[in-house]
Amino acid sequence: MPVKIRLQRHGKKGKPYYWIVAADSRSKRDGKYLEKLGAYNPNTNPATIELNVDGAVQWLQNGAQPTDTAKAILSYKGAMLKNHLAGGVRKGALTEEQAEAKFNAWLEEKAAKIQAKADGLSKADAEAKAKAIEAEKAVNEARIAAAAPVIEEEVAEDVATEETTATNEEE
Repeated sequence: MPVKIRLQRHGKKGKPYYWIVAADSRSKRDGKYLEKLGAYNPNTNPATIELNVDGAVQWLQNGAQPTDTAKAILSYKGAMLKNHLAGGVRKGALTEEQAEAKFNAWLEEKAAKIQAKADGLSKADAEAKAKAIEAEKAVNEARIAAAAPVIEEEVAEDVATEETTATNEEE
């Protein structure tokens, strides 16, 4: 039975949410699966990925073939690297401790990159909000400035009208 690690679509129209599953390659896209390995939400920025790395590595070692998208997700979360390091341990190229140290160092570096992206996005969002507030203040000030002379002109016209009526009454 050929097993694939693939995405199973959930969520409503226009708001996809995926489960990462190990399934028989002959089953339907959203059909029966052998094991749920995680979830993927592309609606957030950066995308939210929850993955059981050890379960995914176990399936990869047993011969499961990931689809292209699933392979990208597994690589992003480090499952492919962990599988590669486990192969090196089996061959005797490295020890279990060395492989674990390399994997942990990679995880820390990856977490730093993700945090930097999130910080950059929040900073850009804050800057955009600040620019929008400044633009709104400028528009409001312009509107107030445009409205103020109109009131003064009306007052001046009223005064001029009163003066002319007073002069007419005197005559």
